[in-house]
This record gives sequence, structure tokens and C-alpha cells, in this order.
Amino acid sequence: MSEPKAPKIEFPCDYVIKVIGDSAPDFTEFVVGIVAQHAPGICEEDVSVKDSSKGRFCSVQLTIFVTGESQLTALFVDLKASGRVHMVL
Repeated sequence: MSEPKAPKIEFPCDYVIKVIGDSAPDFTEFVVGIVAQHAPGICEEDVSVKDSSKGRFCSVQLTIFVTGESQLTALFVDLKASGRVHMVL
């Protein structure tokens, strides 16, 4: 049996990403700042934040408008290169 292929994304589109890192007072602003460099025009309604049950981690979910695969790749690279981000989904 062959492995199922990932669904093809049709660009441009709205795209939801979730960024997880250590909880810190400035983590949300930090994430939004990096994302805004790649996908300008983020509104407050586009961002939701949740802390883990013990408060150690924070997840920031954003809905952004993306125009292509290279934009997403560059965004993921910058987020991971920061050293503050554990995972990008």
C-alpha cells in the first residue's frame, strides 16, 4: 500500500497555523511580530492564545492570508530559528 499524500493547498488562501513555545509575557507579541513580516494585515480577531494546563507552554493560533508555498516555508523557518518556538503546526 502506498502512503496517502498530503492534501494539496490551493493558493492564495486563508491558512491557520499554531505556534507553540514556552509561556512568557511577550510570547504572543513575539509570534505575531514574526508572522506579520511574512503575512501583513493580522487583526486581533485572527489571533487566539491558549496556555497549557500547568502554564508552562503557550499556543498562539493565527489565521493568515498566504500566497504560496515559499511564503509558508520562509515563515516556518523564521519561527523555528528564533529559538523560542518548539513547534509550528
